[in-house]
Amino acid sequence: MKKQIGFLMALLAFAAHSAERKPDIVVVLCDDMGYSSVGCFGGEIQTPNIDRLADTGMRFSQFYNCAKCTSTRISIMSGQYEGRAGGRALKHSVSMGEALRPLGYRTIAVGKWHLDEKKDPTQYGFDRHFGHLNGLCNYFTGNEHYWKNGKPFKKFPKDFYATDAFTDFSIESIKESIAEAPERPFFLYLAYNAPHGPLHCKQQDFEKYAETYKVGWDKIRAARYQRQTEMGLIDPKWNLSLRPDFIPTWDQLPEPEKAVQAKIMAAYAGIVDNVDQNVGRLVEYLKEAGRWENTLFIFLSDNGASPFMNPKFKNREPWDPASTINVGVGWANADNTPFGWFKQNQHEGGISTPAIVHWPATIKEQGTINDEPLHVMDVLPTLLDVSGGRYPKSFPDREIRAPSGKSFLALLQGENKKIHDELFFQYSINRALRVGDWKIASARNGPWELYNLADDRTETQNLATGFPERIKAMQARWHEMAKSVTKVNDKYSKPVGDSIIEWGKDQKNVKKKDPRQGTPGNFHEMGKKKKK
Repeated sequence: MKKQIGFLMALLAFAAHSAERKPDIVVVLCDDMGYSSVGCFGGEIQTPNIDRLADTGMRFSQFYNCAKCTSTRISIMSGQYEGRAGGRALKHSVSMGEALRPLGYRTIAVGKWHLDEKKDPTQYGFDRHFGHLNGLCNYFTGNEHYWKNGKPFKKFPKDFYATDAFTDFSIESIKESIAEAPERPFFLYLAYNAPHGPLHCKQQDFEKYAETYKVGWDKIRAARYQRQTEMGLIDPKWNLSLRPDFIPTWDQLPEPEKAVQAKIMAAYAGIVDNVDQNVGRLVEYLKEAGRWENTLFIFLSDNGASPFMNPKFKNREPWDPASTINVGVGWANADNTPFGWFKQNQHEGGISTPAIVHWPATIKEQGTINDEPLHVMDVLPTLLDVSGGRYPKSFPDREIRAPSGKSFLALLQGENKKIHDELFFQYSINRALRVGDWKIASARNGPWELYNLADDRTETQNLATGFPERIKAMQARWHEMAKSVTKVNDKYSKPVGDSIIEWGKDQKNVKKKDPRQGTPGNFHEMGKKKKK
């Protein structure tokens, strides 16, 4: 009897201790992945592992970013609006590593950094690091910007593939942390460069989708929209945003162009498929290690799909390291279904991307879709909330500003709570402000547009002419926030113009015909050498 009582007390003590232990944290950030890429957000790409996270976790249908790689990374890393954080060097904020390491976390940064390229993440509070400091890399060969644990990394194996290598290092670092201190929680920031261009895809992943996209982007987009409405992600009263007139219908393309475009999207799909495989590997390891039940796992993307086409396109296979293909505007439009516009723009297609949170120990209403508007700057405040910490008020050699992000822990716990009254957006000459369900947006310095997102989340009905006073008040608020809250450069906070600035007029060495960032060219012709 005494043995039974002793065993019961030990079991209760262990349970209490487990409950007290801070959760392990994993934040996965994909690159240039549009709203409908993964299956649980309407896509046809095979992503069973990511979909399972959604089925047993929580999807967020209105999770916003900063529409650009660096801007989003500054914001998610600091818990601030991008302009408020103090640039890539985070002069007015702290990094995730600097905030969580003092709370007892082993901090690990992997993949694309794209912040202060003069310093690697080990100088920003991370114990372990592997990845490239710049904005893009060759998936098969790496580049000169790779660093590992504070030193340049140059020895790339023959079978190197960036997505696989990032996952390998993540698992190795977690294993090392558990071996050294089993009770110590870990924080993993895993920023895949995928599916950012160039679209380097393994041949076996490409072949899964070699036939899929021959139906064209019009049918793919319609099918994704249909699935989104059926799964309750999109309200059926929100019309699918119109295909811009600068994107031809699929039937208008010549047959050789159709073949090339189908191949390009198959490469993109294969890259996303590979991301899913690697997410599955990471999850499986966490389960085997006994850490899964108390791991807060967040899956995000940094901005909407990119419309840019490499003018130096080489007509090569996507598994050839010399290939430089990008997804292009036609497929980017499909990948951002049901929204319009793209990466850089502050319309929904640029700033709204997939968001999934999984945490078995806390999320009880599994498989739900939460419609509360959130922002990447809310991630760090949430992590501090779940780990019992606070945002530092001071830090050596920096002037810390109070964070703009807010914790959404209450939503994970099942509460119905409003997180933001208003959200500010700006990148270059694109801007927006959301107040409640109302949103104003300006693309490429064009006139303000007005939308009621409750009735029209896909921004198909511009209400600007009917509500001049609302436009005036929200415009004034945008400028007020740009100056006092987000610290936007004066160059990008001037009053908007009467028309959209054509793409290329504000940037050097870029030749695009369309104001919304380029039309898909004939890649066959671009890939051929010109006759002298």
